[in-house]
Amino acid sequence: PGPTPDGQVRQARVPILMYHYLSDPPAGADKYRLDLSVTPQEFEEQLTYLRDEGYTAITLNDLVAHLAAGQPLPPKPVILTFDDGYADAYTGAFPLLRKHGFTATFFVITSFVDEGRPGYLTWEQAAEMQAAGMEIEAHSATHPDLEHIADDALQAEVQGSRQAIETHLQKPVRFFCYPSGRYDDRTLAALREAGYWAAVTTAGGTLHSSEGLYELDRVRMHGGGGVAQLEALLDYYASR
Repeated sequence: PGPTPDGQVRQARVPILMYHYLSDPPAGADKYRLDLSVTPQEFEEQLTYLRDEGYTAITLNDLVAHLAAGQPLPPKPVILTFDDGYADAYTGAFPLLRKHGFTATFFVITSFVDEGRPGYLTWEQAAEMQAAGMEIEAHSATHPDLEHIADDALQAEVQGSRQAIETHLQKPVRFFCYPSGRYDDRTLAALREAGYWAAVTTAGGTLHSSEGLYELDRVRMHGGGGVAQLEALLDYYASR
């Protein structure tokens, strides 16, 4: 069970930054890969900016505990998330997060890890990251469009991804990331039934409510923007 709600409706403004690739895009990369690729240099500059501006990295667990039960948050909280579980989460993001004293949440596609698919994390890497304070959470089993699959397949995606992580990493899985940001009422019900505490979307925003734990907004980070992009987005979403 999650934190026991005290019955009070709360809101909190916490940027949940959304990253994908943390590496230099390969030669000939298309516009999608370019957009999804933040370079290590850009990322380190962004971490330095966050630290210098007084931001403190918290976890999704901290956010849910605040919204549901009033657990205090630091003055300028931020949550860093990485979608898909690419190999450069380990080779690119992980060393820089440790260097600058930040934690992050990595949403993995569990069948890709099980298969040892090239370009994705291994369970051994995920275990090392978890041991160093990173959070490994669920991004479905096969990354389908959850709005357009049968009920039994939906259950397999939601339940199966959680069970895979718990089996390999021996830790409870509490948070889910919707593949491509697509979900519907069936998906929300499946997450509740599976025991997830909350889920993140791809919708833009920083204001979260105790009444919307399964639809947490995020701030998408694009390739090529650097610190200027981060500063502009934080300013833009400061009142949205």
